[in-house]
Amino acid sequence: MSASPSESRVGVWLIGARGSVATTAIAGCAAMTAGLHPPTGMVTETDLFADSGLPALSSFVFGGHDTLDCPLPKRAEALAAGGVLPPGLPAAIGAELADADREISPGGPAAGDTRAPEELIETFASDIRDFVRRRGLARAVVVNVASTEPDPVRRNPQGDSSSELPLPASSLYAAAALRAGCPYVNFTPSTGLHHPVLAPLAETCGLPHAGRDGKTGQTLLRSVLGPMFAQRALRVRAWSGTNLLGGGDGASLADPAAAAAKNAGKERVLADTLGVVPEGEVHIDDVPALGDWKTAWDHVAFDGFLGTRMVLQTTWQGCDSALAAPLILDLARLVARAHEAGLTGPLSELGFYFKDPVGEGPAALGEQYAALATFAERLRDLRGEAA
Repeated sequence: MSASPSESRVGVWLIGARGSVATTAIAGCAAMTAGLHPPTGMVTETDLFADSGLPALSSFVFGGHDTLDCPLPKRAEALAAGGVLPPGLPAAIGAELADADREISPGGPAAGDTRAPEELIETFASDIRDFVRRRGLARAVVVNVASTEPDPVRRNPQGDSSSELPLPASSLYAAAALRAGCPYVNFTPSTGLHHPVLAPLAETCGLPHAGRDGKTGQTLLRSVLGPMFAQRALRVRAWSGTNLLGGGDGASLADPAAAAAKNAGKERVLADTLGVVPEGEVHIDDVPALGDWKTAWDHVAFDGFLGTRMVLQTTWQGCDSALAAPLILDLARLVARAHEAGLTGPLSELGFYFKDPVGEGPAALGEQYAALATFAERLRDLRGEAA
């Protein structure tokens, strides 16, 4: 089932456009548009969003920023060799990959870059505006899928005022998106619009935004199991977890500060669904041999009737890029439609997709899905009013 499409073309500008997640999303969109693969994992392709006016996948035009120079076709071939993409797919969609690769601009700041934040923001915004103009797009959505960066607040040993903290790369890109007049999605735990300098801009820019930190595996499971324990009145004594992963995420999360930013969302889900913060931590280990695959293990110690001590253990094994890519496409469609409908501010109804969602909303997955269904109905109503 396809959502009712708009005829206009929509840009999807990816920060980290040559990474595994971005490449998988671009390749997946091309594969589905060509009828080579079904839209498995895409909630926007279910009946929930029928007649909501979402842009068709075939209307998407991809571009982005990246500091890497590996062409998308070559990156896709590497992902196919690693089992992330189906064999033969990179060759079948080579033209689409090459077209997107031509729209990728140099990112930054790179080591030794002496440009001031204002200059970087304007350069990035100009790249986005030029993309929209050259490709004749009705609008573009900027989505951050770059590697996790450390939280600048956690790396503030001098105790500087938060408003004086430097703008990390994610915040430079977020500011550029708003300056270019584009809605913004932060699929990473990086700072983005959460920087105190950008908070007033996010409130007054008149653009919708969503985030942060996509919920693809371990935390997705926690958002289901946490409410189960609470609703069954079972007391959780400890909840510990371990993540083994490779690829770019594994390397970036080897930095304790980056890992701390990642784990903050995982902890929030447990606190919000259980009502307490149980003992235990999440450990993230970089295992380069795993490549784009990951294993997440949880150990939950809880008390049952008459204090009987019990344990639940879960193991989640999957490919992060394949888990994230359909969510990226969903979010691009939803936020583009929200922009078209004139919605502004934080889209809390999209909390279903995030560990640490913006705005006010529930943390339990079932309640988040209900909020998403309400959002789908709202988009249908707005479409009816426009007609």
